[in-house]
Amino acid sequence: QAQVRGVSGVWKDLTDNVNFMASNLTSQVRNIAQVATAVANGDLLKKIDVDARGEILELKTTINTMVDTLSSFSSEVTRVAREVGSEGRLGGQAEVEGVYGTWERLTKNVNQLAGNLTTQVRAIAEVASAVAQGDLSRSISVEAKGEVAELKNNVNLMVANLRETTRAKDWLESNLARIAGLMQGHRDLVEVADLILRELTPLVSAQYGAFFLAEPDSLDGGLGFIAGYGAAHDVLPAPGSPGPGLIRQAALERKRILLDDVPAGYIKVHTGLGEAAPASVVVLPIVFEDKVLGVIELASFSRFSDVHLAFFDQFGVTIGVAINTIIANARTESLLSESQRLAQQLQGRSDELQRQQAELRKSNAALEEKAHLLATSSRYKSEFLANMSHELRTPLNSLLILARLLADNPEGNLSAQEVEFASAIHNAGSDLLQLINDILDLSKIEAGRMDVRPEKLPLSKLLDYVDATFRPLTVDRGLTFEIEVSPGTPHVLHNDERRLQQILRNLLSNAVKFTAVGEVRLEVSVDRGTLEAGPDTDVIAFAVRDTGIGIAADKLPAIFGAFQQADGTTSRKYGGTGLGLSISSEIARLLGGVIHASSQPGVGSTFTLYVPARCPVSAAAGETEWEPEPAPKTAESRATPAQAEWPATENDELWPCSSRLTELKEGPLGAVFEGRRVLIVDDDIRNVYALTHVLSRLGMEVVYAENGREGIEALEREEEIALVLMDVMMPEMDGYETLVAVREMPRFAGLPIIALTAKAMRGDREKTIACGASDYVPKPVDLDHLLEVMRGWLAGEREGSG
Repeated sequence: QAQVRGVSGVWKDLTDNVNFMASNLTSQVRNIAQVATAVANGDLLKKIDVDARGEILELKTTINTMVDTLSSFSSEVTRVAREVGSEGRLGGQAEVEGVYGTWERLTKNVNQLAGNLTTQVRAIAEVASAVAQGDLSRSISVEAKGEVAELKNNVNLMVANLRETTRAKDWLESNLARIAGLMQGHRDLVEVADLILRELTPLVSAQYGAFFLAEPDSLDGGLGFIAGYGAAHDVLPAPGSPGPGLIRQAALERKRILLDDVPAGYIKVHTGLGEAAPASVVVLPIVFEDKVLGVIELASFSRFSDVHLAFFDQFGVTIGVAINTIIANARTESLLSESQRLAQQLQGRSDELQRQQAELRKSNAALEEKAHLLATSSRYKSEFLANMSHELRTPLNSLLILARLLADNPEGNLSAQEVEFASAIHNAGSDLLQLINDILDLSKIEAGRMDVRPEKLPLSKLLDYVDATFRPLTVDRGLTFEIEVSPGTPHVLHNDERRLQQILRNLLSNAVKFTAVGEVRLEVSVDRGTLEAGPDTDVIAFAVRDTGIGIAADKLPAIFGAFQQADGTTSRKYGGTGLGLSISSEIARLLGGVIHASSQPGVGSTFTLYVPARCPVSAAAGETEWEPEPAPKTAESRATPAQAEWPATENDELWPCSSRLTELKEGPLGAVFEGRRVLIVDDDIRNVYALTHVLSRLGMEVVYAENGREGIEALEREEEIALVLMDVMMPEMDGYETLVAVREMPRFAGLPIIALTAKAMRGDREKTIACGASDYVPKPVDLDHLLEVMRGWLAGEREGSG
């Protein structure tokens, strides 16, 4: 501002005008400067707002218009940059109105940049979208430069490579599927191999092909040529030829072998016009689950491409599955055919079996009927034998007792010849008793009712019995008798003593019977190999050797049959029933053993009993069976050559050693019997008669009853009955009923009752004791045994044997 002091008037007005002009100019310029500074700093929001006129107003308007244009241009460029660069929206254009010159060119350049970028990016996006949708035919055709051009070229190259790869993959998959489809339905491996070569060889531009199939029966994994293509027929003309060299190597390694530099003389591919060597050879193993099924060899004038090699790798798996399926189907068909054949055979056999079953049912029905008849017959036979035993033993009992009474000759009024006659009668009765026992034994064996009772048996005891029994007989006949025991023979056996005695008694009796001069020998040893026994037991061999008449070889098998003899004619020299060896053989079988025989006519015979030292458990199983004890035989009977079988007694006392009645009466027996009353209940008067004479001579008083009812009446009527001898088989009221009735009477609960019966069958003893008998004695009565049993009960020494 102008500061002029002391002026007034015009000068003062002039000074004020100058200061007013300077103030207006200052505010206008300063406002313009502020706006220009803001524009320079990028702030396009400020405008010149100072009042102006004239040219200053025009300058103000121009500057404010420029600021608005810059703000609009900035806003549009920012919008386009944001849409394209940040938001990814292509196609945006800057729209700035009222611009000219540089601003117009700048706007066009920005719009051109955005347009080019949009066109290029959209072209790339279109190709990428097409590739993503599987369309590999598109490519980027927009013009580009620099890095965008490089991107364009790279994308186009990628699409081309992908197109080529996809084309190769499609080729692989389509051809694999096509060939696999062609192989379906084929069952012949040769046809399949030929089909594979005809399709595969030209497909991979090969001119040579050979197919080798693994031989299933080969131990070293052999391969045989079965099909060829082209020159292979000339190289390997014969099917079945083994696969050479690399064929086996590829099979062993289970890997493809590729030969790119094939030597000139390796192989020639022939045509009608000439021949040439292939450039490449591939050997492809066919593997399924690590098992080589075959090998394919291909040769080509050109090298196999990577696509071809990849095809080979995949094709090997496909072929492996197909060939394995064919092999499995062939095997299945073979098995099915075999199964059908077997089914037909089975059906035939089933029909035959059904027919046989029908016949078997008929046969079983017939057998059941026969078994029923046989059982009935067996029951009738057993009843018949029991009844016959009773009927034979009953008179035989009185015969033996009375013969003994006569032989004792207590009055001394018989001559020596009459006593001898009585002894002969007794001996004949004893022989008849033995025959009855043999028949009963045979019947029990046939019915399977003979059991064994094994027990501890010292060998010395058995041999002492044999020596005591047969040495007197051999001495009497002038024969040598020896018993020899081999070293190592067990000293103790576990077997049935009575059955062993019975067998040895029969064998030695026959040896003595049929030997007139020489010796009879018993050899005992341990046998090895003839008879199978348990691991813990030995087999003992009892060999009976003689120097007798011998037996013809054709007669040996027959002598073990019932009622069979080497000389079975009526004019034979030697007697006997022929039951002994049959019974002995069956008893040996029950003991787990066997009897073997060897003989030579005029030289002698050897009968050998093989028996386990320990009787098998199965042989000893079953109920315990009681058998009657036949009366002892006399020395005369034993020495008689006509009788070869001996009674099965456990205590063979000789007749001359039996106590006579007079001696018995004067001994302890007579003291016990003297004055005692005995009741005899028996329907057979002969037995009553015989027993009465014996007991009366021993000082006893005898009371008699004919049946059970009369026996009970006699007990109630008579006083001081000390003992009862009761027969079992009686009319009206048998012994079983009588025993039960007597035991129900308290008065006779402790009365000794001894049952006597001739029906000595299995179970009779147990049944009799169960009914109330105190003891049991079979008929024919062993007089010494009966008297001893009676003495025991009368003296109070016995308490019952049941």
